[in-house]
Amino acid sequence: MAVKNFEQIDVNNDVTTTRTLLHEAIPVTGSIINSGTYSNNNIKNYTHGMFQSVYDYPYLSSSANHIFDVTACYSAKSGLSGAVSVQNAKKVNMYTEFAQTLLGYTGSLTDPSKEVRLFESSLTLNAAGTDLMKEVFVVNFSRLLTKDQIKKGTFSITVGTGSFVNPHLKPVILTDSDASADGSGTTNVLGGGYVLLITSGNVAHGVVFYQAGVAVISGSVFAGVNDFYTGPGATGSYSFNAALTGSTISGSCDAIRERIKTLSFNNTTEINSKIYFCRAPHNKFNYSSNPTYLSGSKIRVKSTPADQPVSYITTVGLYNSSNELLAVAKLSEPIRKDPTNDITLRVRLDY
Repeated sequence: MAVKNFEQIDVNNDVTTTRTLLHEAIPVTGSIINSGTYSNNNIKNYTHGMFQSVYDYPYLSSSANHIFDVTACYSAKSGLSGAVSVQNAKKVNMYTEFAQTLLGYTGSLTDPSKEVRLFESSLTLNAAGTDLMKEVFVVNFSRLLTKDQIKKGTFSITVGTGSFVNPHLKPVILTDSDASADGSGTTNVLGGGYVLLITSGNVAHGVVFYQAGVAVISGSVFAGVNDFYTGPGATGSYSFNAALTGSTISGSCDAIRERIKTLSFNNTTEINSKIYFCRAPHNKFNYSSNPTYLSGSKIRVKSTPADQPVSYITTVGLYNSSNELLAVAKLSEPIRKDPTNDITLRVRLDY
């Protein structure tokens, strides 16, 4: 029932804010990633040839959802970089683009030696030692999957390191299980917090950037695999490094997808809320301005004149200082209001 009077909200005591994190499990099976279920009809190649897009259904269908992009690349400082390498400039450009976007630069803005950082299988970012990841493949997840970010400690990818014909006879599972060990992860880079991807033997072969929704896997995970790629266009059995130099990015991505058995993580959706405590004192909101509240100038809900007035609260309206209605909240069921009770309604606005 509509009411005439209002109750002013005390912004200091009757308003508060909260934040809620919702998580959803995202499992991606190898039958979708490789040439299983849809015979590669869910894999989209582009004329620029710099990456592939993977969909959960044939990509020409209106029902298809973009899952992630994948590319294979290397640094200009890699020994693979050279004029004889197929698509050399594009592979260097892809590495530089991801490194610049996620890691930023060394030194300060005024430092003449400032250059793009390299990916490392550590959290030091000191560009020293043997932990530089100069040859990598990158999985860039769709925001449809990651939402606001990947939940720490939930990422897992299983890659096969067996022969090209049956790679999953020798699986390697990489997880971000050290996320709890280093707290919130390193956050002093442009890509936000990130953590190493390690094997059960605590060997690092990549990093995952939580806020960016990007996993960078080092080619070292395929060390010792001599027939990493023997697919279309290959003139023999290629190692991971040989595939990077001797085949196109799309060809390398084909081989990488065939070796990804499973991908899984939990995404995170951040819901911010403002909560208003709307108070109905005992001496207010006991009458209604609804015309049906009266019959023959008498209150319908009163049997005798001595009875207390009664109303039922069904709706709460939030107004600004100019008495303009900004938001309306509906109760799941009417609440009885009379002079004997004092009601506080909790109204939450999510954004």
